[in-house]
Amino acid sequence: MSHITLIRHGQANSGATDEASYDRLSPLGFQQAAWLGAHMRDTGQHHVRLYTGTLRRHIETADAMDTGLTATRDARLNELEYFNLAAALRDEQGVPIPTEQTEFTAHLPRVFAAWQNGEIINVPETFQQFETRVSAALSEIAAGDGPALVITSGGLISMAMRQHMGLDIRAMANLALAIMNTSLHRLFPVGGTWSPVLFNAVPHLEQPDRHHAQTHV
Repeated sequence: MSHITLIRHGQANSGATDEASYDRLSPLGFQQAAWLGAHMRDTGQHHVRLYTGTLRRHIETADAMDTGLTATRDARLNELEYFNLAAALRDEQGVPIPTEQTEFTAHLPRVFAAWQNGEIINVPETFQQFETRVSAALSEIAAGDGPALVITSGGLISMAMRQHMGLDIRAMANLALAIMNTSLHRLFPVGGTWSPVLFNAVPHLEQPDRHHAQTHV
């Protein structure tokens, strides 16, 4: 069993209102990823495998990090489709989509709970399908040889933590809200199972002149 380091993509188009327009890095997102790549090289971090989802923001993050590794693209590492879930919940139950960031923190847990409970009909995938694909992808990566980097999204990382910490849906949503862009999260084999040993670390953004880059959206 090889340890896995999950990385959330750099800041994307935070003003987007749909999946397609969100899926590209902002200028700051490229810079965050470049800083992370430089930090990993400077500190001699050793990884022999690189995986990403197939979303543009995942690929752009990997390219900007410049790890020197050839990426394996796996659509199972793609993010849940929040915008589409939110639109379905609005259309089916009249729950408005937030227009202010402060509203988003209450909206996401509501979407997650309705999704898990099967209360949204027109979904791109069920909650159980998302859960299964995340588990399958990470299990396959874990079975490979050598430490692996996995560049993905916050929702997927929160699901991975849910699976390995037994979190309920509210806790999973709270984790998703907390995850910063280009943050590091590590799963390590301990006693024959996977244990989270790192969460939401941004050592490459700790210098005072980079605090502005500690973004959540």
